[in-house]
Amino acid sequence: MRQFLFGLLAALMPLASAFGAPPPSHFADADNDAMVTEGRQVYRSQCAGCHGRNLQGQPLWQLEDQYAHRRAPAHDASGHTWMHSDEDLFAMTKYGRFPGVPKSFHSYMPAFEKRLSDGEILAVLAYIKADWPLGIRVSQSLLNPHFRGMPRDANKVAW
Repeated sequence: MRQFLFGLLAALMPLASAFGAPPPSHFADADNDAMVTEGRQVYRSQCAGCHGRNLQGQPLWQLEDQYAHRRAPAHDASGHTWMHSDEDLFAMTKYGRFPGVPKSFHSYMPAFEKRLSDGEILAVLAYIKADWPLGIRVSQSLLNPHFRGMPRDANKVAW
């Protein structure tokens, strides 16, 4: 399976660069130790109160009941954060909603645009991504233009 995915990845790389799309303007580098360390500090002071000290989310965050979508989801491997590109995660954190979602839609995620700098938001995202298992990091990087964020040595270890 791993060989298949890397074969697919190798086949898609030239196609991605052929479109000439610029790299995303917001990228969280989970391989940057300084960024991850800063992100851990910011996460603990700004995010852990809702999303949990260990990225586990609020209890019952998956439950669909009268409180659905009000509980903060997990950012660890059990959550769905990895199913979104860095650009989408940046927008959700900064503005409290994903790009393209009408402002009339009520989101329970607070906007951090006045509390955190863009660099601090990216550092938090790098910290979150650094916690994910290698296979999830590989999957998430495929959502970024040019597969940005592909973990170092992803093709050299088992995942």
